[in-house]
Amino acid sequence: MSAIDAEFETDIPTLRRVLAESKTIAVVGLSAHWHRPSNFAAKYMQEHGYRVIPVNPAYQEVLGEKCYPSLRDIPEPVDIVDCFRASHEIPAIAADAIAIKARVLWMQIGVINMEAAHAARAAGLDVVIDRCVKIEHARLFGGLNFVGVNTKVISSRRPRHVAN
Repeated sequence: MSAIDAEFETDIPTLRRVLAESKTIAVVGLSAHWHRPSNFAAKYMQEHGYRVIPVNPAYQEVLGEKCYPSLRDIPEPVDIVDCFRASHEIPAIAADAIAIKARVLWMQIGVINMEAAHAARAAGLDVVIDRCVKIEHARLFGGLNFVGVNTKVISSRRPRHVAN
């Protein structure tokens, strides 16, 4: 088994429930640069009906949404706290997620902090570790056609132009 405890191995029904019941995602570490994974994932979730709230003190606005310096500054309820930060920063983010009464602490691919996971779980939050919210949504809700995957067009030719 990976570095993730057996109790945090998230099964498909749990992921499906979390994504189906959630409407608002606070993305901690959301970048304004289109080529960054956080931006790509957040934009995908926006385009699939989720309210994305950027959390990054470096920006005033990202993806057309007001950006907040921290989770505690968000004036509305948050369902998922999606973490695009280094693993050692997650305990403080988990404490903020607990304080704002978020329902889910979601650590992106490569982000693993068991201390934070245990604290969040003990506070009643669902915890997802080392998974991408965009990939899981696409896998479970049929969004793999976004940006050319599963378009039912088969070709060995590369496109001449890459979309911005």
